[in-house]
Amino acid sequence: MQLKIAEIFYSLQGEGRWAGVPSVFMRTFGCNFQCRGFGLPRGEKTTEPEEIAADINLYKTYKDLPLARTGCDSYASWHPAFKHLSPFMTLDEIADRMHGMIPKNKWSPDIISDDVHLVITGGEPLLGYQVEYPELIEKCRQQGLRNITFETNGTQFLHEDVREYLFEEFTRHGRDYDRLTFSVSAKLPCSGERWEDAIRPEIVKSYEMVGMTYLKFVVSNDDDLKDVNEAVYQFRRAGFGGPVYLMPTGGVADLYNFNVPQVAELAMKHGYRYSPRLQVDIWRNAWGT
Repeated sequence: MQLKIAEIFYSLQGEGRWAGVPSVFMRTFGCNFQCRGFGLPRGEKTTEPEEIAADINLYKTYKDLPLARTGCDSYASWHPAFKHLSPFMTLDEIADRMHGMIPKNKWSPDIISDDVHLVITGGEPLLGYQVEYPELIEKCRQQGLRNITFETNGTQFLHEDVREYLFEEFTRHGRDYDRLTFSVSAKLPCSGERWEDAIRPEIVKSYEMVGMTYLKFVVSNDDDLKDVNEAVYQFRRAGFGGPVYLMPTGGVADLYNFNVPQVAELAMKHGYRYSPRLQVDIWRNAWGT
């Protein structure tokens, strides 16, 4: 079995519940959204991916690619012009690559160190590769893996076989429920995606039956906050009980830093949690961070 992999890298988790935790990120290629509206006035959509793709021959790897000021900051993980940069890899190749990155080649390196987490992200990692994940996870668990986060847009149900595997391994006996996390970055209208496509409470509620699940909204102003409030109301009405984070818009440092104070104030004012983007704070959101 193979997965089409955009990036595998070792970094700190930059966002949400586990911000600051050493983590290996596996970014799959492909997404059902494009999120071209971030950082632009409502109704406008970025053309930066196409502008970058016009000079495609300049870029041999992900780390050669420029950052996008607007739209999705991981544009190369879904745009077809960049798919040649994302090779197919076998599960053994992926596991070996991961284990070669982490301290002492183990997810729990020693008794004084914290566990290294696995983050499965995208693109949208629940879009097309789900049935391969149990085997990959088992290969990593043999090397001591205990904590997994799926970073998802919350629009894809878990495949029945994957849900059953995760339930048996993490949920049934209760003690490992908190070691499986679904970080749901539900897309608001400021992303450029349609509400009815992006806000899917029944799907997110189904994740919560398997692992700890939270919502994370990218915002920059009061209009975005109104959308957050309406979305959270719909999620709560469907029975979702997890925490809600607000995170500043900005794939590049200057836009992100501009939005940080006002988003922090919005979080405090309305009783939401605040999430940083440490990959911007520390590495200016370079690829591989």
